[in-house]
Amino acid sequence: MGRPKGFEPDVVIAQAMETFWTKGYADTSPADLAEATGVAKGSLYHSFGSKRELFAKALDLYSRAGAELTEELLWRPGTARECFRAYFALLVDMDLDGPVRRGCLAQNTVGELGGRDEEATRAVHRMEERIIELFAARIEQGQRDGDVDRGVDARAQALLLQTTLAGLRVMAKTFDRPALYRIIDTALAAL
Repeated sequence: MGRPKGFEPDVVIAQAMETFWTKGYADTSPADLAEATGVAKGSLYHSFGSKRELFAKALDLYSRAGAELTEELLWRPGTARECFRAYFALLVDMDLDGPVRRGCLAQNTVGELGGRDEEATRAVHRMEERIIELFAARIEQGQRDGDVDRGVDARAQALLLQTTLAGLRVMAKTFDRPALYRIIDTALAAL
């Protein structure tokens, strides 16, 4: 019988996700992962396979956490515009208030690996599609509630909002809060 693992895989994946998010895929070394997780390199690779496989698990965790946060915030009481504004502002605030302005792991991954790594590109595309679906559903709910014009194309507006959010997360690395909030308000004016 093998020796039992001395760590929780989900915790290790979360710690690896934070490291990849801060440093990027290429700049995260096996030693960085071992230091961040407290798990020896050999044990990491024995449990998770390669660095690339651990990165895929980190992207999956990021995707699930992002979808959960999106659902939680978009279906709080309030109009669709109020819910979207609170959601966008929270993400901007998280980007600006962290110890490092690291933006969005998904957008960082596209910038670093998009077009060169099909698996990573597909993973980010799936994340974005899930968020677009949630955005469209909330817009449709707003239409049923009467706070979003019925003439708004929910899917097209959701795509625009996802594009805006992706841009905000990149711009949060260099722009200040007032500028980012103005972008949020402008993007949501159509709702």
